[in-house]
Amino acid sequence: MDREESPIKHFLFPGTIFADPRDCQVSTVLGSCVAVCLWDPSARMGGINHFMLPLWNGEGLATPKYGNIAMEKLLARLHVMGCKSEHLIAKVFGGANVLGTGNELFMIGDRNIILAFQMLEEYGIPVKGSDVGGRVGRKIVMRTATGVVLVGKGRSLPAAD
Repeated sequence: MDREESPIKHFLFPGTIFADPRDCQVSTVLGSCVAVCLWDPSARMGGINHFMLPLWNGEGLATPKYGNIAMEKLLARLHVMGCKSEHLIAKVFGGANVLGTGNELFMIGDRNIILAFQMLEEYGIPVKGSDVGGRVGRKIVMRTATGVVLVGKGRSLPAAD
């Protein structure tokens, strides 16, 4: 009896990226953070980032905790694996307003969402699915060999006064 091999399981921490040519099941938990899942259907490979803040200001290390750096690093890794930019499709998740504040300065989730969509448009990568914003966190699981992403949502927070 032939059994399909189980995918390699990986938990993606905030401020990191993951891309591997093997079949992997990558999970992460998002609040105001955003995860962009990129998949190349021709190469049947993909990857994911998990960023906490939209833009690196040029001070300190240029780490993938910043959206603009996370996008660049994920794309570079996928290119090294053999993926082609013109084949990539994207799915975007997260960016919840989990603190419940109406203060725009603290609406990091909204700013992360805007950055993700702007960068994908600049790169010419179409967004084929998204579940963003709102007031609840999410757990996502991406299968890198198929591009399928499963989403689970947490409980809603009470409205801010």
